[in-house]
Amino acid sequence: MSGHSKWASIKHSKGKADKQRSKVFSKLSKEISVAAKLGDKDPAMNPRLRSAIQAARSANMPKDNIERAIDKSSANNENNFENLRYEGFGPDKIAVIVEALTDNKNRTASNIRTIFQKSGGNLGTLGSASHNFNQLGIIKIDKKEISDEQIFELAIESGADECISHEDFHEIQCPMNEIYNVKKNLEKTIANFISTEIEWVPLNSTDVEKDKIESAIEFLETLEDDDDVQNVYSNINLKNN
Repeated sequence: MSGHSKWASIKHSKGKADKQRSKVFSKLSKEISVAAKLGDKDPAMNPRLRSAIQAARSANMPKDNIERAIDKSSANNENNFENLRYEGFGPDKIAVIVEALTDNKNRTASNIRTIFQKSGGNLGTLGSASHNFNQLGIIKIDKKEISDEQIFELAIESGADECISHEDFHEIQCPMNEIYNVKKNLEKTIANFISTEIEWVPLNSTDVEKDKIESAIEFLETLEDDDDVQNVYSNINLKNN
């Protein structure tokens, strides 16, 4: 699952496509199951489930996998997943927020602490890193769906604060408590979405020394590869590389 940072797009060119896809499907399945368990199993009545299914479709997850994940929400009543957040600092003091969905918080905390320590970083308390970020509603739409001019007008009309057109997708930003209202308005015009998530957007970036960039990216990828981790956000600055 991509965090709100430039490093997330780099890993796709590292020859790990199949492994990444398997990891992504696993995380999406978990989110679908939890969303279905916590709310209505009808996506039309459950915004979190609808968003999870849309994200799964954007990742080309087979329909059978999606249906199995929804069914699993009824079968696995003994599994109580918790949403947890960890904060800390990685190489060169980059601020990092890790969001996990776990049925064993002791295992997750131990794994994440170890990853931070091995990178030369340290896991902090809640609030230690998050003051470097804003928590916003982020809706991503493939550029094939709508033009730059049209999405800008639609985003404003839908109640969004910001609309940024990247190379491959449009990114709409709004207050996190308004995300599903804005999404509902967008859905009147747009059928397909890449993702709809509450993300941590960095307020400022931290430069990493050139000889440490590879290890910093490896640290972030190792965090994201953990089975319990759903999202990783960082304020690392890679624009000069």
